[in-house]
Amino acid sequence: MRGEDTVKNSLIRREKGELIGKQEVVSRSVVKNLIREAIEASKHSYSPYSNFCVGAALLTTNQKVYTGCNIENVAYSPTNCAERTAFFKAISEGDRNFAAIAIVGGKAGALTDYCPPCGVCRQVIREFVDPEKFLVILAKSEDDYLLYFLEELLPLSFGPEHI
Repeated sequence: MRGEDTVKNSLIRREKGELIGKQEVVSRSVVKNLIREAIEASKHSYSPYSNFCVGAALLTTNQKVYTGCNIENVAYSPTNCAERTAFFKAISEGDRNFAAIAIVGGKAGALTDYCPPCGVCRQVIREFVDPEKFLVILAKSEDDYLLYFLEELLPLSFGPEHI
């Protein structure tokens, strides 16, 4: 996990193993479960062109988890990222209140580095969450992960309230 000096005061560790993010609490066990779910989702990746497998696990405020993987297309622009797959599944099922997302990815499914969401995914996520409260978990394993709030990954974002 990131050192506290680089977390930008987004999260504060507590003695009981909880992560407190501003007004929301996400336990370490929930973080680890989301990472496990994202790793499992990455195994379903359809990525014959890049061979870069990505998985995501999206947590609703009601504790339901939606997973997604990247799905490539030979024409490239119809390709869909894991994060958007998870969001679109949740939204199509009527869920619109989200707390966190875990994202993993790597060449041939090897999780050797963190896999941040692309710009399009960051904007899609922004459409449906409060960027000051939504937690983004980038992981290489259950024990090696970084935590961000969306506002840190998409500063000065443009959202529905701007229209």
